[in-house]
Amino acid sequence: MKNLIRIAALILMLLALWAYLKSKKDSSPKVTEKVLYTANEAQIKTLDPAQAEDHYSNREVAKVYEGLLEFHYLKKPFELTPNLAEEMPEVSADQLVYTFKIRRGVKFHDNPCFPNGKGRELTAHDFVYSFKRLADPKLQAKNFWLINNNLKEVNAWRERYADAIQANYDEEIEGVKAIDRYTLQFTLTRPNPQFLYFLGMSGCYVVPREAVEHYGMEFTNHPVGTGAFMLEAFNPQDSKLVYRKNPTFRDKRFPSESIEEYKHMLAYAGKQLPFVDKIVTYILTEAQPKWLKFKKGDLDIIDITKDKIALDVVRNGELIPDLKEKGINLYSVAELSTTYVVMNCANPLFKDNLKLRQAMALAFDKEGYNKLFHNNTAVVAQSTVPPGLAGYREDYINPYGIYDIEKAKQYLAEAGYPEGKGLPELTLDAGPDAELRLKGEFFQKCMAKIGVRIKVVGNIFPELIKKINNQATMLHSISWSADYPDAQNFFMLLYGPYQPGGIGSNLNDSAYDALYEKAVAMLDSPERTRLYEQLNEMIAEKTPFICTVHFPHTGLQHGWVKNYCWSNFHYGTEQYFDIDLEQKNN
Repeated sequence: MKNLIRIAALILMLLALWAYLKSKKDSSPKVTEKVLYTANEAQIKTLDPAQAEDHYSNREVAKVYEGLLEFHYLKKPFELTPNLAEEMPEVSADQLVYTFKIRRGVKFHDNPCFPNGKGRELTAHDFVYSFKRLADPKLQAKNFWLINNNLKEVNAWRERYADAIQANYDEEIEGVKAIDRYTLQFTLTRPNPQFLYFLGMSGCYVVPREAVEHYGMEFTNHPVGTGAFMLEAFNPQDSKLVYRKNPTFRDKRFPSESIEEYKHMLAYAGKQLPFVDKIVTYILTEAQPKWLKFKKGDLDIIDITKDKIALDVVRNGELIPDLKEKGINLYSVAELSTTYVVMNCANPLFKDNLKLRQAMALAFDKEGYNKLFHNNTAVVAQSTVPPGLAGYREDYINPYGIYDIEKAKQYLAEAGYPEGKGLPELTLDAGPDAELRLKGEFFQKCMAKIGVRIKVVGNIFPELIKKINNQATMLHSISWSADYPDAQNFFMLLYGPYQPGGIGSNLNDSAYDALYEKAVAMLDSPERTRLYEQLNEMIAEKTPFICTVHFPHTGLQHGWVKNYCWSNFHYGTEQYFDIDLEQKNN
């Protein structure tokens, strides 16, 4: 009898505890505003489209600004679609003149730079101003490469004002002009198959002259665009950026077509964008704090592509059951990217010593690197071109991409440094987080096997890019993700006139430049693909860098996030996301 009483008492206690916990949960404040919480893995260098040259800055720029074209959110193969343009351009028979009609009624964000703080209508003249600004010699825009020698008279205009106090933005240029208020025309110097891709990139986003002149040097921290979101708060030293839904955003709707994989998202087809009221983006340069915030529900989506956590939570391409049960989803998709250890060929040690470069490439254990850091989920890189682009050959073996210690020692001796004797300690500049340092130390151990001493130096991301642009590194580790679906985007990284820039190899080889110029002038064809393959072979022989792996993009999202999909070319896509408040509150 006593046992029955104890059991009954225990049951009553458990029921009371359950009732208490339930009442506490029911009484906790409900989320009523749709706020998207995201993370960016690096300090933001700039919010100026003309200067945004890295993936991290571009992600923030694209929340605020827009361009003429964008990539369709739900289609593959990737397809350019009109954005601020009403439709795709009319193109002349000689492929030199592109004429766009600008979408009417689009407004810049309300901002103090405008009379009475009210954003005015976008016109073709705003694009003319924005493209001239890219070429302004005083600005030294990082994205000038997009139009450099591409648009008629632009380079001459740039040179004309090289020593002037101020460029004349009112002077007409044939390469980019407004035919009328809503008609924009570009005239190219030569046919360029990549030109339309450029118009979807952040460097070609439109900015209002009023904002640039009103904010002056502070314009980079006061973005004023036409996009779905407006920046509410940001300081370069802050740990987060806050965006609010643009109340004057134009009539833009969720897509009504998709590939099979994204058909479930078409429940939103035709609905007005954006869906969330606010975006909070935390700057989290270390993987562990990012992971902890996600587990607590303080982040809705995280990228774990380069994080060690991916090895712990993904098994054979599947999310571990514990996370699945919590309603967390795994998102994994092929990424058009390559990681590198770059040898700065502007440095005297590497400039004229091909054997040294080849010896170090032979000493790097790519298979071991993939196993340790990517659980063999990445593709070991034999060339700069990733799988999925014309020019990539699955059967190609880079003769200097094979791990061969004895051959590496032989080449090092032929380079003049037998067993590393006489070779000074080399510095490898890497990024800031612990994972990147571990990868640097792996490279260090590989090189030690042939007698090459490496010192790994950590840098915050903006400082690393500054060093690369100033040719101030010996070796550095970096990755490159495609800006558009053409291998030219990878081959240009070694093109002489593009140096210093990109990944900072500074090769400057006339034979390479000549073959590159021949290939990129062609439309997509089997002949161009053959030239791309030749460029790959030439790069392998010259060995200006070690290609390590092509990694898949891996992300995690809470189940209450709707319409999330990812690609290399998806910027500003937060406008398509939704938050299911009922699911989040439960």
